[in-house]
Amino acid sequence: MERKGDRKVKYLTQEEVKDLFKAIINLDSTHAVRDLAIFRVAYRCGLRASEIGLIKLEDYNASKGAIYCKRLKGSYNNTIRLDVKTKNALDTYIHESKLSSNSEFLFKSQRGKPISRQTLDYMMKKYCSYANIYDKSKYHFHSIKHTTAVHLAESDMDIKELQWWLGHKSVTNTEIYFQFTTKQQEKMYSKLEAKSEMV
Repeated sequence: MERKGDRKVKYLTQEEVKDLFKAIINLDSTHAVRDLAIFRVAYRCGLRASEIGLIKLEDYNASKGAIYCKRLKGSYNNTIRLDVKTKNALDTYIHESKLSSNSEFLFKSQRGKPISRQTLDYMMKKYCSYANIYDKSKYHFHSIKHTTAVHLAESDMDIKELQWWLGHKSVTNTEIYFQFTTKQQEKMYSKLEAKSEMV
């Protein structure tokens, strides 16, 4: 497992992410459409819980399928293009939520305020439990950001590309995600095996 400073970086496997999304849909709660949009956007863009609450309707360009990410903790803001499933989830939520103005916060609580970090952590615990993700140390919304970073690193995105995607000012904050995961080790050994067959 990767370490960031003295803390272990907790992230979900790709199968666990799929199970998490399925849990949101299958639980069939009154907020399932909103919650699926939240988790898909957070995973696609690598957002912190506090950054999810900052998104306004005007930050989303529906025609381009891109969302402007306002990042905290000294990170750079950037615009991320959404994948088809995430765009569909977000478009469905916007259509059903009937937001009245572009300056309105996109994801709101029942009281109409920007959704809080505490609420997102509660949701993460609920859906992880329902998805039968057994490692409870992953039951924090911030593990979504780590999950995004590790999965992008595993997809052969280079360190500068990942640095931009996550909005990191310093590449040292990005390097931790290039520690060898099991998948990265398998790729390394397959390269060696291919090389040895040539000798």
